[in-house]
Amino acid sequence: MCGMASSAQHQQDALFRILEQQLEVITRRQALDVGLTRHALHHRLRPGGPWRSLLPGVYLAATGTPTTLQEEMAALVYAGDDSVITGPAALRCHHIGKAIPDHIDVLVPAERKRRDAGFVRLHRTTRMPERIWQTGPVRYALLPRAVADGARGMVSLRDVRALVADAVQRGRCPVPELAAELTGGQKSGSALFRVALADVAEGIRSTAEADLKDLLVKGRLPMPLFNPSLYAADGTFIARPDGWWPELGIAIEVDSQEWHLSPQDHADTLARGRRIARYQIVVLRFTPRQLRSDPATVIREIAQALEGAVGRPPLANIRTVPAGAGAGKAGTSEDAQPFREPAVVA
Repeated sequence: MCGMASSAQHQQDALFRILEQQLEVITRRQALDVGLTRHALHHRLRPGGPWRSLLPGVYLAATGTPTTLQEEMAALVYAGDDSVITGPAALRCHHIGKAIPDHIDVLVPAERKRRDAGFVRLHRTTRMPERIWQTGPVRYALLPRAVADGARGMVSLRDVRALVADAVQRGRCPVPELAAELTGGQKSGSALFRVALADVAEGIRSTAEADLKDLLVKGRLPMPLFNPSLYAADGTFIARPDGWWPELGIAIEVDSQEWHLSPQDHADTLARGRRIARYQIVVLRFTPRQLRSDPATVIREIAQALEGAVGRPPLANIRTVPAGAGAGKAGTSEDAQPFREPAVVA
């Protein structure tokens, strides 16, 4: 009897360890391997029982709705050893983008034979990540790979631009790392990612700025520098306009109320406007809504301003540093977002 009790306790301990390590998620094989009988497993999974099925052969040892982490854990144990979450689900954990994923994308080795199931979409690849971001037992692709994989699954250039710009703007994902993912990853589905990355490399840091670029192309107007840093001759920082024609001394700003929600924001905006005026910079201001709802007027007003500035003496007291040349928006003291480094595992 003592031996039987000891064996049962050993089984319970082994089962407890797996559930503790895997956020209350367990596979059928794991449950049977620790000594649970098929009858006992079936009993736990009965209607109203203490366990529930999440995916084929994957169970949650708890009642109620699984948490996001438990669903991600289930996706990984279903996909098998060395699998890694990527795409929108990984982006959510990196706090990049606003999309709420309706499935979990998982990278698996190319030779693995397993099909999509439930909320899990598998991606066979010969480029399994060498390094990952790990939160407890849950494994995620690092941000550049997650952005690239997420972008390849999108069908709107506007959405892809917003994703890439968000990652770069926060100073979390350098353009060269994204370019490496574009070059090294699959070509299928990369067209929009390629266009969006080229835009961001030129200095575009928001969807509104991308809309502005599209409008300028449509109007056959000369392209400005996007998000350059402007400095006075003595090194004083002046501004970082959305667009800037240095030879004409004209800046363009796409203003949105979401950036002016507090009295301090409003005061900072006014101070910035006065600083710009001191250096005789002409600023054209539009709202994102104007770009979308009345593009013809916007094109006409920009064209008239550019034409009127032809022949104007250059503003020799202003030095222009293009975005990406060491003083772009991303990573500056003005725009840096606080972020705690994740656990990166080789």
